[in-house]
Amino acid sequence: MNCLIRFRKENGLTRRQMAQRLGISNSFYEKIELCDRQPSREFMEKFKRTFPQFDMNIFFDELLHKTCSIKEA
Repeated sequence: MNCLIRFRKENGLTRRQMAQRLGISNSFYEKIELCDRQPSREFMEKFKRTFPQFDMNIFFDELLHKTCSIKEA
């Protein structure tokens, strides 16, 4: 997910550091960031608790855009 990559890099974090802060495995975080897996509700809740300054609407905008692009193809 582009929004996760941007946020992570803006905060100077590696994928491993993001996963550690969120309390999830590095491989699980990578799969979400690379769109191999959709973020679960539990992931979203952890993310919001860990990074309350992040606008969660960005997640939904990106997911909605991706869904619309698939339907148009």
